[in-house]
Amino acid sequence: MATNDSYLSSERSARMSRLSGLLGKLHLLFLAALVVFPPLLSAQWNATIGAQSPDLGRQGLAFLPNEIWIHAGESITWSMTANEAHTVTFLANGQPRPPFTVGCPGFSTDPASFDGTTCATSALLFNGDKFTVVFPVAGNFKLVCLVHSDMTGTLHVLDASRPLPHDQAFYDRVAQSESKDLLDDQDAGALKHHHLANTVTVGHGEIGATGGGSNSLSVMRFTDPEITVHVGDTIEWTNDDPITSHTVTFGPEPQDLFDPSSNVTIDPDGARHGVLKSPSDTVHSGFIQAAPQDRTGLPQVPSGVTRFRVTFAEPGIYPYVCSLHDFLGMKGTVFVLP
Repeated sequence: MATNDSYLSSERSARMSRLSGLLGKLHLLFLAALVVFPPLLSAQWNATIGAQSPDLGRQGLAFLPNEIWIHAGESITWSMTANEAHTVTFLANGQPRPPFTVGCPGFSTDPASFDGTTCATSALLFNGDKFTVVFPVAGNFKLVCLVHSDMTGTLHVLDASRPLPHDQAFYDRVAQSESKDLLDDQDAGALKHHHLANTVTVGHGEIGATGGGSNSLSVMRFTDPEITVHVGDTIEWTNDDPITSHTVTFGPEPQDLFDPSSNVTIDPDGARHGVLKSPSDTVHSGFIQAAPQDRTGLPQVPSGVTRFRVTFAEPGIYPYVCSLHDFLGMKGTVFVLP
């Protein structure tokens, strides 16, 4: 019995030694994994930007979803899923909204970091682009697109000790649902004629809101892509989109898209007006856009330039485009009869 007990004791010691060695190796492997794969220590979340119809004519201007809860130290990667350009922008507390061409000023590297004290923004993002932002501290942060004024969202960054209300699968479902709701909104796509004859509506849109911010649908089309008039007639284009600017451009697209061409005059009611004497002539409306709406505490502003008129002096075929959205199929033709 003594010999057997001695054998068992020796065998247990050997097993414990082997187990201890195995645990030591596993510990070393775990430490190595922390060094090789540090991103696994903090979660990375995913969201999308924009939505569009198959013909590109309906553009959902939205962060999808536009409200997300994460923990401090985690990151979100936004992926572009539409052809209309957007930015991912977090302005510093109290910072005035800059133009999209200016940025913070300047643009952040990817990945960016935002803690509320210094602006972080992407440059213009296009379909397929991605941009990641890391949030090192807790706080509630507003997300904006510098191209579209009513395209916003909210990030709730919680301390690591607080539970999160949703997981990635939830946000994926919300993004799909919000995208479908935007693109299926038939009321927003109801392009209409105005009070005068020979009128064309330049796009149409509708703003919506959630608890996290605003989004909108923009219809990137002319009501009458082909319209027939007679020599001496005038056509009036009106922008009905509350968010998106457009142009009416006959001939080559100019370098300066914002301002009208030099052969454009101003009518007494403030509308811009051009004259085309032949199909080879050129004229450019500049941006036509909805007037900014009044806000309490902000100065009164005059109406925006929402209308552009063209008088046709000679018969012919006059193709034109929106210089901002022709790549989405926003094109038209005027047939001028004698």
